[in-house]
Amino acid sequence: MEQGLSGILIAGSSHVGKTTLAKRLMEALGLNMISTDGLARHPGRPWPNVRPPVAEYYSRLSPETIYWFLKVHHENMWPGLKRMIEDEIRAQRPFVLEGSALRPEFIAPVISNTVVGLCLHADADVLAERMRAEAGYLQAGEAERGVIDKFIERSLRDNSEMHKAAQEHGLRIVDAADPLAVADLVDELVQRASSVGSATSVTLRG
Repeated sequence: MEQGLSGILIAGSSHVGKTTLAKRLMEALGLNMISTDGLARHPGRPWPNVRPPVAEYYSRLSPETIYWFLKVHHENMWPGLKRMIEDEIRAQRPFVLEGSALRPEFIAPVISNTVVGLCLHADADVLAERMRAEAGYLQAGEAERGVIDKFIERSLRDNSEMHKAAQEHGLRIVDAADPLAVADLVDELVQRASSVGSATSVTLRG
């Protein structure tokens, strides 16, 4: 008898489309959706309304320090995320978990016959334009643009580092800017689920 699907782990930098993909998989496969965004506090996107501490964080720190803090934040989150993943598997609650804290180097050892892992990635120009559009960059003042630029620089570096780590650890990489690639991924998982009659009784590989 085949083992069932335990979970799907979606890694990727900010604004690459993790939440959108997770929602599609949740609806298509009937999974419980979990996001790492609400599990710990860390300066995120500095828009639409920027809190003074967030503005100060991005304006005063160097790009290297900002990215260092981000990686430390993710490292601190991982033990708790790993326990949560294990708890969901033990409870037999099939889930899709998405978030930037799911770094490829962390989740690669967790992938198994019942746990799918993938990394969403997008071209830097596409990702930067997506963030500028959402932030209202063209309408922002000079000071606001400076803060937004720091966030974009941090996110693009994270996008590049995650892509590199995914390659090094053999994690599946999906081009988030290619609608066909994303649709094919969803279709593939749905078809595998349908082949055994339900989304909770299919063997999937990362």
